[in-house]
Amino acid sequence: MNKPGSLFLTGPMGAGKSTIGRQLAKQLGMTFCDSDSEIERRTGVDIPLIFEIEGEAGFRKRECAVIDELTQKPDIVLATGGGAILDPENRSNLRQRGRVIYLHTPVDAQIARTANDRNRPLLQTENPRQRLEELMQIREPLYRETADLVIDTAGKRVRDVVREIIQLLELN
Repeated sequence: MNKPGSLFLTGPMGAGKSTIGRQLAKQLGMTFCDSDSEIERRTGVDIPLIFEIEGEAGFRKRECAVIDELTQKPDIVLATGGGAILDPENRSNLRQRGRVIYLHTPVDAQIARTANDRNRPLLQTENPRQRLEELMQIREPLYRETADLVIDTAGKRVRDVVREIIQLLELN
């Protein structure tokens, strides 16, 4: 298959955006980028510390600048942070500069995949399930509105999700 142009993966935390993105990029011979990893590389600190010092608003400002820059690169697979979709500028840049793939993951799967992950500031709460449900209620319509393709990842192996994405890209 010819390279499909840049591909941007969106979805909630625990959807597998980074893991799937790396494999997808490898299969397609493209460069993989991760907006959260890029923010950490540039700042020299992890995301929880950015949240602690700058708050979510400070983090989102950094995230918007990084996504603006990365989406201008040719032929990349970009894994975005779960909340990147909240910013209208991010949604516009993603839609205009590549194909957006929403990795849909139900809350039960998110809970299972993020249970022991302390690197997720929004889940450092008494009731992570409730928090994930609240986030999904806000973000789900934005993920769907922005997406060119919607892939359900629940109960699927990474290689099967990658194969499904490639097959759908070939059809479209």
